[in-house]
Amino acid sequence: MPDWDQAITGMDLWHLALPVNARRDHGIGSVEHAVDIVVIRLTTEGGLEGWGEASPWVVFTGSAEASYAALDRYIRPLVVGRKLSDRARIMADAQHAVAHCTEAKAALETALLDLMGKAAGLPVSELLGGTYSARIPLSCSIADPDFGRDLALMDRLRADGVRIIKLKTGFKDHAFDITRLEKLRADYPEFDIRVDYNQGLHQDIALACVRDVASFQPSFIEQPVKAHLRELMARIRADIDVPLLADESIFGPEDMALGLSLGIADGVSIKIMKSGGLSRAQSVARMAAASGLSAYGGDMFEAGIAHLAGAHMIAATPEITLGCEFYQASYFLVEDVLASPFPVENGEVVLPTGPGLGIDPNPDVLEKYRRRAEG
Repeated sequence: MPDWDQAITGMDLWHLALPVNARRDHGIGSVEHAVDIVVIRLTTEGGLEGWGEASPWVVFTGSAEASYAALDRYIRPLVVGRKLSDRARIMADAQHAVAHCTEAKAALETALLDLMGKAAGLPVSELLGGTYSARIPLSCSIADPDFGRDLALMDRLRADGVRIIKLKTGFKDHAFDITRLEKLRADYPEFDIRVDYNQGLHQDIALACVRDVASFQPSFIEQPVKAHLRELMARIRADIDVPLLADESIFGPEDMALGLSLGIADGVSIKIMKSGGLSRAQSVARMAAASGLSAYGGDMFEAGIAHLAGAHMIAATPEITLGCEFYQASYFLVEDVLASPFPVENGEVVLPTGPGLGIDPNPDVLEKYRRRAEG
């Protein structure tokens, strides 16, 4: 029997600034130079360590500073001294202890599940309902404002066996989006091409732009307008013959219920960071599937710990059928935090089989990129 009666005796936090190798433009903002994440380590009286990652984006879910404060000041008293077997109650308490800060809650649940998996000798996916698929197709986003650099990335992806891309649109002009789609369709015909606006279209031109893009028959078009414009999302969905997916309009189960009632999309991006944890992400996926909607595993600007958490969640959630976007550790970060590379093979994420998340971070990397203000 797993020793889930042992108490959690410590919580440590790192606020990291991880260098990236290029600029990435999305409809609602850009990222360059570095991404900020927060890493949490929980320790138990039995000497186990459980790891989690909060990966926010200030224009989307919040800031690393907010995640750090939520964990350090408001969530820490709810965790230290509690038993591993209290995971569900700890998460319920955290849900109400601080508003929003969904990334902090995702990091907490990841660390708790990592501990429980290590105590039981089981992968996290088994704790979430069982491993339905140990290999997940990988999608990589094309988002560099210098399209020439993205074409070089496309050649690398082709050589690596990746066959799914998501073109980020709406951050420049419509002609730029069409030119890139034409080039990608002509030169990379074997790729499954998806399109994501990240809310980048003004409501007055959204329908016309989406119609043009839909003529290229991408596998789906994601979140063309602002998150709150749900009625416009429903109108766009009714007007095009390509599946429309929601991302920023749907965070957790509460938003999923609203989105379903308004008919805003044919599918949804499932992210543990915006859902507030792995269990809540599973709930969103199951709600979507029950109403006939598709789902895929999206992400924020994440490092390997969050990628692992998302991979375990997807492996245990057969309702998520469109692959995952856990590409940053392999294709965007200058250096990942994991002690061994995030496992990608022939265009697929390969789920680790070890207990917990399966790979721990490298402590030297955590110290190397730590922002000292919180140290």
